[in-house]
Order: sequence, then C-alpha cells, then structure tokens
Amino acid sequence: MSNNAKVAAGGVAAGLILLIWLPWWAALLIVLGVPAATYLALDPSQRRRLRRVSRKEIGR
Repeated sequence: MSNNAKVAAGGVAAGLILLIWLPWWAALLIVLGVPAATYLALDPSQRRRLRRVSRKEIGR
C-alpha cells in the first residue's frame, strides 16, 4: 500500500470517527478547515512550489 493510500485511509477513518462523535457540520468544518489552515500557513514561495508540483503530476 502506498503512502498516499495510507493517508487517504486514515483520513476516511478519522472522518467517520468525527461523524460519530460530532454533529455533521462540525466534522465538515474540521475536515475542510485543517487542510485550508495548513495551506495558508505556508510561505508564498512554498505555495508556489506546491502548485507547481501539483500541476506537473496532473500533466503526466
């Protein structure tokens, strides 16, 4: 199993656990808010690098 698959499986498991313990809107805020906050915490040069790498992988 690749690292990306492990991360995806862990994210799904965490999302299901959050849905059980929290209302659906709170779980949605956490699932969407954490990646957004992480992206906004990057320096502008790191954001450019991340976008460049993502575009290269899409264009394979």
